[in-house]
Amino acid sequence: MHDAADAPANAAEPVLRLDALTLAFGGVKALSGVGFDVAPGSITAVIGPNGAGKTSLFNTVSGFYRPTAGRVLFEGRDITHLPAPKRAALGLARSFQNIALFRGMTVLDNIKLGRHAHLKSNVFDALFYLGRARREEAELRREVEERIIDFLEIDHIRHAPVAALPYGLRKRVEMARALAMQPKVLMLDEPVAGMNREETEDMARFILDARREWGITVLMVEHDMGMVMDLSDHVVVLNFGQVIAQGAPAAVQADPEVNRAYLGGGDVGELRRRLRAQPLAQPA
Repeated sequence: MHDAADAPANAAEPVLRLDALTLAFGGVKALSGVGFDVAPGSITAVIGPNGAGKTSLFNTVSGFYRPTAGRVLFEGRDITHLPAPKRAALGLARSFQNIALFRGMTVLDNIKLGRHAHLKSNVFDALFYLGRARREEAELRREVEERIIDFLEIDHIRHAPVAALPYGLRKRVEMARALAMQPKVLMLDEPVAGMNREETEDMARFILDARREWGITVLMVEHDMGMVMDLSDHVVVLNFGQVIAQGAPAAVQADPEVNRAYLGGGDVGELRRRLRAQPLAQPA
């Protein structure tokens, strides 16, 4: 369970607001009127059965898809028509369900790439390594090496090529690259998919600590329901591209609509047993 002291103030304006998002591919609607708020400093989880529209939602929020209707508001600003790089520069960073690292590059170089959206030196500065480029490089190395690498406990692999790393460490490197973007909202697409319990508990601890240390807001899609129920302040449930329930984890867990979406029946007790199966140990 997360520390109640870390929970966001309910009165705060949302850092991210999704307003009636609709996304259609031809005659098929991937999203239909999806709307919810993400409070600053919160951990908000989006869950739902396979094919519910979770990845389509993430791609729409991060700018890879343009919605057919509706709006994406970031800190009160309408960013619906901004391209993905400009959203990243504003403070929206994301990881991917399928790891999107440069396998032939080292861990350190992959992480440093995350800062490119904030660099201000021009091509001439960079080509001749002039003052601004040199200062930015020094600041970047200090931030990455002294904070992010140490924070994620990957100092021992900083110079290793990504291709040589086991899956769990590659997921950690991808999170490090997202943190290097200095995000206000960190979007995590199935951050513990394919991990064992020890790796899952480590990642849960890193997510909680990132919020605590940097004040980052987290929006995640995740299938590990033990992790979702233990970490989240707010849970949004999608089914067939629509929001069928949202609220505190306990309220969502007890919602009959959620039960029907997952089980196709009315046994709420069975849903609760499935959601709480192999509960996540409390992170240190």
